[in-house]
Amino acid sequence: MGDWGFLSTLLDKVQSHSTVIGKIWMSVLFLFRIMVLGAGAESVWGDEQSGFICNTQQPGCENVCYDWTFPISHIRFWVLQIIFVSTPTLVYLGHAMHVIHKENKLREQLSSPGGSRLLKVPKYTDEKGKVKIKGNLLGSYLTQLVFKILIEAAFIVGQYYLYGFVMVPMFPCSKKPCPFTVECYMSRPTEKTIFIIFMLAVACVSLLLNVIEVFYLICTRVRCGSGRRNHKITSAENPASLSSPRWPTTEEALKQNKLNMELESNHSIGGSLDGAKEEKRLLSGH
Repeated sequence: MGDWGFLSTLLDKVQSHSTVIGKIWMSVLFLFRIMVLGAGAESVWGDEQSGFICNTQQPGCENVCYDWTFPISHIRFWVLQIIFVSTPTLVYLGHAMHVIHKENKLREQLSSPGGSRLLKVPKYTDEKGKVKIKGNLLGSYLTQLVFKILIEAAFIVGQYYLYGFVMVPMFPCSKKPCPFTVECYMSRPTEKTIFIIFMLAVACVSLLLNVIEVFYLICTRVRCGSGRRNHKITSAENPASLSSPRWPTTEEALKQNKLNMELESNHSIGGSLDGAKEEKRLLSGH
């Protein structure tokens, strides 16, 4: 198997442009797929074809039966799976790097003389170059997640239809040039079954992480959108949309009416006293 250094370097750059769940998915890819595949699985399948023995001496029979039993070896199948699953992530990395490059140039123009007259401002990156997943980048990120889910599921189903999830020790074969139905045997079937189940479990975990990340991004986007709308409705910049005036309760209305009646009675008593004083003054003058 070839060196994974170049692919690992590219995928490592995606870490700073991903969500928390995306970082976990990347760690699963590195630790439990690439490293396990390179360190242990290749040695287990090293005698894959040489240890495939059929109970016949017919020339070419073993080769034909091996090709019929394993149209593609497990190692090469998993290598293709990792490459195909990583491709959408690398496409997103290219888009993110393109956006970072454009916004760095925009910052240089803004800092230059006369740059304040520009209408555009960076909206996908901050001063440190950290990407904010929103807008077109959010669409690109969700698209690559959907493609990873489809590719991962297709490889899991394909592995099941190609050779199942358990390595059986004996394979009956009746392909030409075999003279009759011969029995072929695979070396170390139990050990290979363990690796098959392990790689299948890791693929299912990666698939589940991708699905969770899709829902996480959608829920975050919906929650942020509703938060902005609520802030806009209740802000002081929109006085017409503030909460409506509160009507007084029955108890408050009764208190107010009682207070009004007392004020009116005091006013009437004061008026009558003033009138009596004025009448007495007029009579004494006559």
